[in-house]
Amino acid sequence: MTPQEITLVQSSWQKVVPIKEKAAELFYGKLFEMDPSLRPLFKGDTVEQGRKLMAMINTVVTKLDQLDDIVPAVQELGRRHVAYGVKDEDYDTVAGALLWTLGAGLGDAFTDEVKGAWTSAYVILAGAMKDAAATAWD
Repeated sequence: MTPQEITLVQSSWQKVVPIKEKAAELFYGKLFEMDPSLRPLFKGDTVEQGRKLMAMINTVVTKLDQLDDIVPAVQELGRRHVAYGVKDEDYDTVAGALLWTLGAGLGDAFTDEVKGAWTSAYVILAGAMKDAAATAWD
């Protein structure tokens, strides 16, 4: 990621943080609307799951300029998601739900440039998760 993309992701995320509970609710609503078959993967409370999701995104976003430091944790997350039943194609659905949620939460501040920066971040991180997931049972 370029320094400008990192700045765009980090600054736009700061606008989401105050509404993170609502953002999590919107995200899961959109995710299950896009693919209802994902609902059973979330056996627990989606409110608690939303808190975990927002905390994870916050950690990753704040450390985007230190990718080498966060990649091992992201890879471990990818390996764990195999056990939850997550498939490669589910990452595309998550990307769509995440970008939609950011657009809903940020409104006019979700410019094409901001969307592109978030897409770059997601592609890198989801790629690391998927690569690790592919070797989870090796």
